[in-house]
Amino acid sequence: MKKLSAALLLLSTAVYAQPQDNAMTEEAIKKRLQPIGEVYLAGQTAAVDTAPAGPRSGEQVYQASCFACHGSGALGAPKTAADWEPRLAKGADTLLNHAINGFNAMPPRGTCMDCSDDEIQAAIDFMVK
Repeated sequence: MKKLSAALLLLSTAVYAQPQDNAMTEEAIKKRLQPIGEVYLAGQTAAVDTAPAGPRSGEQVYQASCFACHGSGALGAPKTAADWEPRLAKGADTLLNHAINGFNAMPPRGTCMDCSDDEIQAAIDFMVK
């Protein structure tokens, strides 16, 4: 039993171990010591702009932020045309207001905190179709 346990431990350790680059060249050392992130204080700008190149389409916003609930109908999120009808009856302005500020179980902006109001509107238009 001890031999079997030792063999399993050795096997699991061998499978889990990953090859590492232990080269002692200056290039390899710099690569291993390279920071994994950067900190920017208020007012500073990042060296690389990570903002989207332009406004996202309704489908892109839907896939990134809305699909989890509206694709499955989780927590009463409207999924089908019949689900959307009573919400559309309240008016487009009310629907946009609820999407931006949150309503019932839906969080503000549907968890897309970096979406503009126009992108939220585009996502609503995409879902309603």
